[in-house]
Amino acid sequence: MSPYLAAEDLSMFGRDPWWLVVVKAVFCFAFLMVTVLFSIVWERKVVAWMQLRIGPNRHGPWGMLQSLADGVKLMLKEDVVVKRADKAVYVLAPIVAAIPAFMAIAVIPFGPSGGEISVFGHRTAMQLTDLPIAMLYILAVASVGIYGIVLAGWSSGSTYPLLGGLRSCAQMISYEIAMGAAFASVFLYSGSMSTSTIVEQQHDRWYILLLPVSFLIYIVTMIGETNRAPFDMPESEGDLVGGFNTEYSSIKFAMFMLAEYVNMVTVSAVSTTLFLGGWRAPWPVSGFWAGANHGWWPLLWFVVKVQLLLFFFIWLRGTLPRVRYDQLMKLGWKVLIPVSVVWLMLVASVRALRNENYDFADIALYVGGGVLALLLVSFVADLFREKGRKAEQPAAEQLGFDPMAGGFPVPPLPGQELPPVPRRRPRRERELIVSGGVDTVSDGSTDGKEASDD
Repeated sequence: MSPYLAAEDLSMFGRDPWWLVVVKAVFCFAFLMVTVLFSIVWERKVVAWMQLRIGPNRHGPWGMLQSLADGVKLMLKEDVVVKRADKAVYVLAPIVAAIPAFMAIAVIPFGPSGGEISVFGHRTAMQLTDLPIAMLYILAVASVGIYGIVLAGWSSGSTYPLLGGLRSCAQMISYEIAMGAAFASVFLYSGSMSTSTIVEQQHDRWYILLLPVSFLIYIVTMIGETNRAPFDMPESEGDLVGGFNTEYSSIKFAMFMLAEYVNMVTVSAVSTTLFLGGWRAPWPVSGFWAGANHGWWPLLWFVVKVQLLLFFFIWLRGTLPRVRYDQLMKLGWKVLIPVSVVWLMLVASVRALRNENYDFADIALYVGGGVLALLLVSFVADLFREKGRKAEQPAAEQLGFDPMAGGFPVPPLPGQELPPVPRRRPRRERELIVSGGVDTVSDGSTDGKEASDD
């Protein structure tokens, strides 16, 4: 085996008594629910602070019970089922969206896997379970959750929810590819797909320093996967009223909101596990305190990192406007996927050269030469593309453009221009009208004589 492949030790899992497994499962569920309740209040408070507003301040001290008040309000609302909906799928869709959001947390490590803590006299790992392919399990579960949104849009029997569901499906496909490539870089560097092993491999240096491009790609894709601003196209109220959940109310609407916030917590936990050292203490603390990564302290570092990523979600929502749908697709297909694939090739090349015991200088020379060759090819291709575009432009300009071809407004093709739009009257005529003179020239429906006769 290569010295750079991690030795997976999953012997601590599968030995807990049944009651301890239940306790850990309840803890994972409670952790998600409490974090969601806190995140809703925190989002309202932070966005209000950014926009110089007061924010929630009525329910509980400092408005801290606003999330519970929202939940009670939604449960007491009338539960409406639209007449033309496919009722079975319509009711099932919120459940399909919410349940997979809770399942991914099962393989996230909250602490060391070596039995660091004791629960009622039993030594156990701070993780519900782990798998040799735990990250593939997370990808599979995240992919299932999107079916809830698509089925909700289809089963509502309305146009706007259907468009929102289709947007969500296309968005998931375009961003899931780049996310998988970002994960693959971590797999190559750690030599494992086990979440606990990936965290163990970051004992000396976090992967955010070794794989910064993968981290940035995953940050963008996780915002697109959770349908959060500025990528909240499936529920954009500006053009789709409410998107896929337009026809939902009461507790079913609350299930969609719960799934969104739970997904935020889940992807933040995955980002922490893969790139931010997981439960490990940050460097200044771990440098002078030997016990920072033992006992219950790792849970604190994990929660702090997740909350920082949740603050990043809130910061984006209060800062950036919603992008257009074509910009969203262009970013996913033309930017994220090519960058992630090229970066994955570079990481794979570096790992292969390291496994062959090449020196760092040789690796930098080979990789740098490949990058320069790629840039040179791209530059030459851009030159030829620009020449071809200039050659095609005169031919396109000769084509007549009718903005109402076929009776419907159509956009111009590349190289075509819209005909000039009639503007305001000449200045002399405006002065005559303002000063009380007769409007001798109309908008074109009558001539000057008819205007004066009127």
